[in-house]
Amino acid sequence: MIGRKNWLFNQTPRGANASALLYSLVQTAVANNLEPFDYLKYLLTARPKLGRHYKPEALDQFLPWNLTEKIKPFK
Repeated sequence: MIGRKNWLFNQTPRGANASALLYSLVQTAVANNLEPFDYLKYLLTARPKLGRHYKPEALDQFLPWNLTEKIKPFK
């Protein structure tokens, strides 16, 4: 398990939620054969360009199965 020992160091429930979110994103990238670092980098640079007000379906472009041509495969 990726987080088993790391979870011991979460000081607050909010920290635990943040860790779980990050681990979920990484494992979702791996499950969809995307390089996790590149997937996270893409999410953190492209998502803010949507601005504060967007339609929920605008997030579909960030789903890992829609990014197989933009992000290199996981080795």
